[in-house]
Amino acid sequence: MNPVLEINNLVQTFEAGTVNENRVLRGINLTLDPGDFITIIGGNGAGKSTLLNSIAGTIPVSQGQILLNGNNITRQSVTKRAGRISRVFQDPKMGTAVRLTVEENMALAMKRGHSRGFRSGVKAHDRQFFQEQLARLDLGLENRLGSEIGLLSGGQRQAITLLMATLQRPELMLLDEHTAALDPKTSITVMELTTKLIAEQNLTAFMVTHDMEDALHYGNRLIMLHQGQIVVDVKDQEKQNLTVPQLMELFHHNSGATLRDDQLLLS
Repeated sequence: MNPVLEINNLVQTFEAGTVNENRVLRGINLTLDPGDFITIIGGNGAGKSTLLNSIAGTIPVSQGQILLNGNNITRQSVTKRAGRISRVFQDPKMGTAVRLTVEENMALAMKRGHSRGFRSGVKAHDRQFFQEQLARLDLGLENRLGSEIGLLSGGQRQAITLLMATLQRPELMLLDEHTAALDPKTSITVMELTTKLIAEQNLTAFMVTHDMEDALHYGNRLIMLHQGQIVVDVKDQEKQNLTVPQLMELFHHNSGATLRDDQLLLS
């Protein structure tokens, strides 16, 4: 089985050579197999978002190598990676064009990594496809194709953004605390949808979260970062059997540090 993602000795240093030099990632080595759904957790400043930004190409790599399905993408632009990597952000307003309709946003998502123009309008067969896909969400959104997406609730927008991220099956999906801005009930709905879409397409995914319960409950593998290094990496049955106190103890044993309650959400 060939890995989907290989990260070799990834180092990210900001303001190198100055008095403010900050080494955020300190030699990350990580391999993702097809179908891995990894939850990433760690205290503030541990390097979670920097890791996702490095994979997405948002920030240039200081040192190391990133391979996607055997292809070196270390120096590729965000635009070039967009056809292969999808991303859902914390803010429901990101990832969609607020003044465009639901169907226009979905039409743009269908062109991810290609020409983004849709001046010829949304085709009838595409509109039918969008309705069918939205109906699967069971949120009544199949009747909102002509609505400006900015008029929808945060949960509705995030659900559509998730669907948009999978209209063209990505080689890798990045979820950057994508439920953090939602109320608890809506967060559960969006997480159930996330799990459903990942399972149906057998996607390989990263999900950054501050919620330790979510990190343990979702996905087949859990990674904890501390000061730019991986200090916990558990998967499958070992992960399923862990409780939050056991995870905290494992983190303390491997890192020598103790997380404060305000650094992570315990429930």
